[in-house]
Amino acid sequence: MVVGLTLTNMSALESRDPAVLDPVAEQDGGVLSRAYRALSIGIVSVVVLIAFEATAVGTAMPVAARELDGVALYAFAFSGYFTTSLFGMVLAGQWSDRRGPLGALTLGIGAFAAGLVVAGTAQAMWVFILGRAVQGLGGGLVIVALYVVVGRAYPERLRPAIMASFAAGWVVPSIVGPLASGAVTEHLGWRWVFLGIPVLVVFPLALALPQIRRRASGPVDEQAGAEPFDRRRIRLALGISLGAGLLQYAAQDLRPLSLLPGLAGAALLVPAVCGLLPRGTYRAARGLPSVVLLRGLAAGSFIAAESFVPLMLVTQRGLSPTLAGFSLAAGGGTWALGSFVQSRARVAPYRERLMTVGMVLVAVAIVTAPSVLVHSVPVWTVAAAWGVGCFGMGLVISSTSVLLLQLSAPEEAGTNSAALQISDALSNVVLLAATGAAFAALGGGSTAAPTATTATAAGGGHPAAFAAVFLPMAAVALAGAWVTRRLRERTPAR
Repeated sequence: MVVGLTLTNMSALESRDPAVLDPVAEQDGGVLSRAYRALSIGIVSVVVLIAFEATAVGTAMPVAARELDGVALYAFAFSGYFTTSLFGMVLAGQWSDRRGPLGALTLGIGAFAAGLVVAGTAQAMWVFILGRAVQGLGGGLVIVALYVVVGRAYPERLRPAIMASFAAGWVVPSIVGPLASGAVTEHLGWRWVFLGIPVLVVFPLALALPQIRRRASGPVDEQAGAEPFDRRRIRLALGISLGAGLLQYAAQDLRPLSLLPGLAGAALLVPAVCGLLPRGTYRAARGLPSVVLLRGLAAGSFIAAESFVPLMLVTQRGLSPTLAGFSLAAGGGTWALGSFVQSRARVAPYRERLMTVGMVLVAVAIVTAPSVLVHSVPVWTVAAAWGVGCFGMGLVISSTSVLLLQLSAPEEAGTNSAALQISDALSNVVLLAATGAAFAALGGGSTAAPTATTATAAGGGHPAAFAAVFLPMAAVALAGAWVTRRLRERTPAR
């Protein structure tokens, strides 16, 4: 993997430097200066849209699964999104490197909105999961295209700040989203949580697309633009998506016959992963491979655990969907705070140490959450723990994005950004499959709040199902803390 800049690459990068496109950029120099204001507000609005969907849907999901008689497929409703997003990420990486990010971003936002409509009108759980899959395809296209926009339209000194702005875009949705979603779910029905979001796509499209067309459209150079899409990578993308889907299906169906789709999924998944991620990723080779690996360990462990927090609070502590979702609300603010801390120039030399601290905080939050299974532990313990964990995630996730762009040549920004997001989404799929299987095997199959009679009859099996989700994910987060020590190439000794 090429991580340095040749003279040709430097010239291509300079031709995309916003200071060249607009001299005001050098004078005003900020993500909200006149040169960048419309672009920054537009792309952050896209992030706000995705954030609002993620926080709102997570709150409504237990009710949707119960009404559609799909509790057994609860984890698949989350991982279905990540499964199809894998293909979207690879496609967006190829598309952005060869044609620019504009087309991938436009199509992605459209698919994201269409998936929300399908999910919101679903009458069966599999149709609901199909809608989530369409959302995932759009989300995969959008997130990689946004990274390429940042790499092309902003100079390196502003990239930590715009990544921090992305994190800040989660604050209001994280606070308002669970409350609004819970209220809508209780008074209007869970379907309106999905059907109310697509109208928000018009604003970011109108504001951001003209600026992206001006600053980041087209290939980095004419030679790259003339190259066709890499068909091998597209085939690998199909393999990784199909393999992840089969693996998730096998994890949700615990019959012996489910071993067949599970083995088929693994046979498709392993070679596809090896072909799409940087060489040495899964042995934590120093530099870019470890950055990509860390992203997967951090996102996968945290998201797999977070997906079960509302369900745990609803079923084990009898909270309403509104209150269960509100337990995650503070995390948006602390995540943004962590991202803001990593964006400060004075902490840049200590970035790797901050990421180590961040992963330790994530592990502590995950291992603390199931303590509320003991009814003498206050419910607000989850909210406090998740706030700490989100601060750690803010330190880690934004920093991996910054390091990836530092280690990528301009013509590889799309491919490497796709690898980073593939690691993120694939880890979500695999760990959600594993935790979902453990959850189902230990009796986690009801969304009814437990009573003294049912708790006694269950023999404590249901609480154990939640413990089987959270404790292994804490161990994965600790493994990520070790990987943070391998993010830079070793400097040769004199």
